[in-house]
Amino acid sequence: MSSLPAYDALRSGTAVVRRTDRGVIRLCGADRATWLQGLVTNDVRALAPGQRLYSAYLTPQGRMIADLWVVATDEALLLDVPAPLAADLAARLDGLIFAEDVQVADVSGEMPCTHVMGTGVQGLVSPKLAGDEGRAKAGAGVLVADDTYGVPALVAYGDLDALLEAHGLSGLRGAMEVDLDTFDVVRIEAGVPKFLVDMTGDTIPLEAGIAERAISFTKGCYVGQELIVRVTQRGGGRVAKQLVGLTLDEARSAGPSLDGARDRPAPASGAPIHAGDRAVGHVTSAAFSPRLGRVIALGYVHRDFVNPGTHLEVLDGATRRSALVTALPFVAPVA
Repeated sequence: MSSLPAYDALRSGTAVVRRTDRGVIRLCGADRATWLQGLVTNDVRALAPGQRLYSAYLTPQGRMIADLWVVATDEALLLDVPAPLAADLAARLDGLIFAEDVQVADVSGEMPCTHVMGTGVQGLVSPKLAGDEGRAKAGAGVLVADDTYGVPALVAYGDLDALLEAHGLSGLRGAMEVDLDTFDVVRIEAGVPKFLVDMTGDTIPLEAGIAERAISFTKGCYVGQELIVRVTQRGGGRVAKQLVGLTLDEARSAGPSLDGARDRPAPASGAPIHAGDRAVGHVTSAAFSPRLGRVIALGYVHRDFVNPGTHLEVLDGATRRSALVTALPFVAPVA
């Protein structure tokens, strides 16, 4: 269960989040980068060891198979993917190797993903990870900098304590452990969609608003590129629906738990979104934001209702709750 102390640690202290919702696939072999370049949406060949890049893996029809972070080490590329999909994705990728020198392995057990987050990480991130010290230590894994969720963070793949020690960051050991429910509040505040929650196998990346982060429009061919190009160049980027932020109801104070403002919990995933009597979309993620004192949500709405300031309603059981389309992120990143 999420809590205010854990939330405060994530935002204004130092917190450790065991990302058990993520799995890791390792690609080895001399052809790993050029082979992967033809499969995913972003330009992975530009990655240097100690860096990571957000991308997507699509069907030929341009719909998402998974989102993924591609992480470079000296000897391999790591694919940070949704944990429930890791084994099947590894098998699927292995089946796409023909004459290339590439080896695929699901290493989720030996290289767990862990985030160290909060303002307590600020100032420790860039200097330590900019050069050779940011590279993978032999057998230990890799530590990379990240700002995806609006607060300074380090992402470890491998033994967290060993990696912090190797980078001279042992002072971060012993930080508060924060559960995924509390982390999810910060994720929603940052307006970051999650695969299998806010994105599915029916999602086109342009609908989820991840194109700027996940797609290179200057690289060569990749699977699903034809649809992406057709929508962006011939269709002006217009899609039938789009993921938006929604701010619900009036401001409230939080209790000891973040399950909701005292008498206004967050609506369930799938809750219908209406414009008057017209159904125009549905909620995908929602949480009470302590920073804003309101319930916030991510959801898909018809393209005619995506502009910030648009008034809608969320059908929460028998209750119609007012909702305002809100620009993302809900909470500004830490400067």
